[in-house]
Amino acid sequence: MTRRLKLDDYLPYRLSVASNAVSGLIAGAYQQQFGLTIPEWRLICVLAEDGALTQAAIVTRTVMDKVTVSRAARTLVDKGLISRTENEGDGRSHLLTLSDQGRRVHGEVAPMALDYEARLLAGLSEDEVVQLKGLLRRLQAGAEAG
Repeated sequence: MTRRLKLDDYLPYRLSVASNAVSGLIAGAYQQQFGLTIPEWRLICVLAEDGALTQAAIVTRTVMDKVTVSRAARTLVDKGLISRTENEGDGRSHLLTLSDQGRRVHGEVAPMALDYEARLLAGLSEDEVVQLKGLLRRLQAGAEAG
């Protein structure tokens, strides 16, 4: 029996559609209120969690491409939300750090993002949420392993 590809049942498609819907919902809120794109918000979050990082480290951490990270970083520097300083450990790169204003924006947007997440997950039990997150990590690991 030959299997047929049915787009609505195809996992990569379902993941992509779900990801776009979720990101779009949340992104609309911080775009409207703070003028941030999805890559800019991700960069702010990573710097809030991890502290000063190089752009290369952000690329690795977020799995965003170099150009996207570079554009987001440039825009956030221009907006005064992050600062860019020499990396004393490596003269070829710079460290990106949240500014005081960037920390304030993160402090305002993070609770909003968590509220959206809680609403998205409201129909799932606590065990289902843990299971879902575990399954997503395993899918990502499988994709990265090739």
